[in-house]
Amino acid sequence: MYPTDRPRRLRTDGVSPLVSESSLAASDLVAPVFVDATTDERVPIESMPGHERVPVDEAVARVEEIRRTGVEAVILFGIPETKDATGSRAYAEDGVVQRAIRRISAETDAYVIGDVCLCEYTDHGHCGVVEESAESDPTLTVKNDETLELLAETAVSQADAGADMVAPSAMTDGQVRAIREALDDAGHEGVALMSYAAKYESAFYGPFRDAADGAPAFGDRRHYQMDPANRREALREARLDAEEGADVLMVKPGLPYLDVVSDLRREFDRPIAAYNVSGEYAMLHAAAENGWLDLEATAHESLLSLKRAGADLIVTYFAEDLGDRL
Repeated sequence: MYPTDRPRRLRTDGVSPLVSESSLAASDLVAPVFVDATTDERVPIESMPGHERVPVDEAVARVEEIRRTGVEAVILFGIPETKDATGSRAYAEDGVVQRAIRRISAETDAYVIGDVCLCEYTDHGHCGVVEESAESDPTLTVKNDETLELLAETAVSQADAGADMVAPSAMTDGQVRAIREALDDAGHEGVALMSYAAKYESAFYGPFRDAADGAPAFGDRRHYQMDPANRREALREARLDAEEGADVLMVKPGLPYLDVVSDLRREFDRPIAAYNVSGEYAMLHAAAENGWLDLEATAHESLLSLKRAGADLIVTYFAEDLGDRL
């Protein structure tokens, strides 16, 4: 007896592309850009080979380099000139991200997303306002409702500067509603909102914290970011954000949470994003430098797996590397 059902018939070169279930395109990718107010020249990020902090004067040139690869969307992170307890440079009219957004929006056709959080701007490195005694008692968490006002102000300032989308990442309860209402009240009904709906307290963020100078000065973020052990909670978080007006729901990190990406894809009728984070990027680079992996092939497979799990768009440090190929 020979098999009558032979899946290999559909694996030949001629038909395989026709029946491929998932695809990856440069238009699916969002490239992170780090804009640094403390430097006048590009500064390589050692833990993230191929990436740099760029001064505001270089922001347009950096985005144009990305766009030449076919990637049209960027998300901006800022390194301010000064920091304080409330992260006031995050929502300043002349903040580093606001200045960069104005230039990029005026001089390019890129789709510009602003990351909305305070951790890069606070002197304590947490994502919002903390109790005065928090340094001596690291178990104290961020003050939720006081932080909402500052996140909303940050989002409006980025929209005023010309951002097409804002992306709150602080995991503050009610942040989507607060930001959506503030944007609408300020006349920015057309600015989209992508929530970091399921953002885990992950060990994969190390290189990013080096790049953005945003590591906590004390304690950790487990009291406001999600427990990596929790899957069902992600649906609750995403449902709240959807009800509050999020246009796109993000899962961060991506590869360790493919099950969560898949869950959100099944449950919600709106775009799902995945963040292929700095630790994932750095691991593949380290393995490739040792000759253990083919960097381009494994990067492509990694992002394709996120698309297969259900992501519609992917924030990734591989965007520029893979853009030309895609």
